Amino acid sequence: MTAMAATDPTSPDPNPFPLDHLAGRGVENAPALILKDRVLTHSELAARVALLAGWLAKEVSEGDRVASWAAKGELTCLLALAAARAGVVHVPINPLLKRMQVAHILADSGAKLLVGTKARLATLEEGDVPTGCDTIEEDAAWERAEATDSRLGPSGHNPDDLVAVLYTSGSTGRPKGVMLSHANLWLGAVAVAHYLELAGDDVVLGALPLSFDYGQNQLLSTWYAGGAVAPLDYLFARDVVKACAKNSVTTLAAVPPLWVQLLETEWSEDAVTPMRRLTNSGGALTVELMEGLRDKFPKSDIFPMYGLTEAFRSTFLDPDLVATHPASIGKAIPFAEILVVDDGGEVCEPGVEGELVHCGPLVAQGYWQDAERTAERFRPAPRASHYGGTAVWSGDRVRRDEDGLLYFLGRRDAMIKSSGNRISPQEIESAALATGIVAEAVALGVADERLGQAIHLVVRASSDTGEAEDKLKKALAKELPNFMQPHVIHWRDAMPLNPNGKIDRTALAREIGA
Repeated sequence: MTAMAATDPTSPDPNPFPLDHLAGRGVENAPALILKDRVLTHSELAARVALLAGWLAKEVSEGDRVASWAAKGELTCLLALAAARAGVVHVPINPLLKRMQVAHILADSGAKLLVGTKARLATLEEGDVPTGCDTIEEDAAWERAEATDSRLGPSGHNPDDLVAVLYTSGSTGRPKGVMLSHANLWLGAVAVAHYLELAGDDVVLGALPLSFDYGQNQLLSTWYAGGAVAPLDYLFARDVVKACAKNSVTTLAAVPPLWVQLLETEWSEDAVTPMRRLTNSGGALTVELMEGLRDKFPKSDIFPMYGLTEAFRSTFLDPDLVATHPASIGKAIPFAEILVVDDGGEVCEPGVEGELVHCGPLVAQGYWQDAERTAERFRPAPRASHYGGTAVWSGDRVRRDEDGLLYFLGRRDAMIKSSGNRISPQEIESAALATGIVAEAVALGVADERLGQAIHLVVRASSDTGEAEDKLKKALAKELPNFMQPHVIHWRDAMPLNPNGKIDRTALAREIGA
C-alpha cells in the first residue's frame, strides 16, 4: 500500500494498523458506547471486543465471512472490531432488507455464520440460508461467547488483509460486495476524525445504518478520537431530536431527506446547544437546506461531503465556505487524491467537465468474486496521479474551479438516489417481473424535494389490470425493503421502443418528468 506522506505537523498519521486496535483507544473510564440500558467505557468496550473475538475464532475459520442482520445494539456495534481481531470478514446487512436481498447476500458472500435478531431470522424461508451457513440469534451469540470465555488480545494482522464486505446496489443488477481492508477502514477513520476535529469529549449520534460505510465510520472515527457513540434506530425525526437532547450529542450525521424532516421538527435548547458539527452525505444539500441548518444551528459547523462505497469518502467542504460556495462538494479528504479527467484520461483544465477519479489508499480492493464489474470500476490510475496503482473511476461528472473546489454535475449510470440510498433500478424491475403480475417494468428516479429522487415504476400488465395494481403493491411490499418501494406506479398498455426494439427508457423518463 502506498502511504501518504505527512507534510506538516497537522497532517493525520498515514500509517494504518489492524482495525481491531481501535478498541480501547480512548481514556479507560470515559464513555465509548451509549446503549439503551447501559454505557460501555473504552476499557469495557475493549474487553467485550476481546470476548466476542475469542468466540468467533472458535466458531468459524480465519477468512470466513460472518454476516450480521440486526438493529443497532452492542453486538452490531462491536462485531466489526471483533471480526477484525478474529481474522474473519464481517458482512453487515442492512436491517431494513428483506429475505430476498438477504438470501442473495448470504449466497454471494459465502457466509459461514449469520447473527441476527429472532424476528428477522424467522422471516427466512427454506433455501434462503445456503448450505454450510449457521444462524444464531444475537442474544444466544453473547451467551455462547460468555460461556466460551476465550479472549483475544490486539491482533497483528496485515493492514492490507480483507476485513469487511459491504454490499451496495449497482445500476445493473443485485447488490455487489465491496471488499475493504483493515487499512481502508483505519485510514477512513483517521481521515474523518482529523478533518472533523473529533475529540475525546465528543458524543456522536449513530443514526445511520451500520451496513453503510458512512454509518459504520461514525463508530470507527469516533473511537479513533476517543469519543462516544450513541447508536439510534429511529422511526420519526422527533426521536432523533430527543436522543440529541438526552445524550448531549455534539455531532449529528444525516442524509438530505432526514435533514428536511429534522428542520420541520421543533428542537429544544438542550438538543441544539451542545451541537458542534453537522455532517451530510448520500446526496447534495440544497441551498434552502443549508440556510435552514445555519438558522437552526447558528453555532454548529456544517460539513457537506461526497463519497462512494468503493473509496469510502472523497471530498468535504470546509464549513467556512458553506455560505459562499453552497453548491460545491469541496476538496479531497486526507489520504484521497481526486482528479477530474477527460475521456482520454488526461486531467481537465479548471472549469471543464470531466469524470471524478479517486486515487490513494482509501480505494477498496474491488467487488467480491466479480472480476468483470471490478475491471469496469477499478482501473489503473491516470498518469497524473501521485499515488498511481488502482483508482476508482466513479462515473460521476464534476468540474473543478480555479480555487480547486469541486462541483458535482451528474451521474453517468442509472442509479436512483432516494432518501440517501443508492438503489438499483434493475433490482426493483426484477422484483416486479418476478410477481408475474407485469410483463414489462422500468424503474426511474424523479427529482423530489424531500427524497432527492422518488421511485417511479412504469409497468405493462401481463393480463387484465382489474386488481393488478393492488396485487403488485402487496407483492412488492413483501419482497422489497421500504426504501425500495415505488412511490408512484404508472400503468401502460404498451412501452415505447427505441430503433433497436428495446424499451426506450429515455422516452419514458421524459413522459413522467424524470
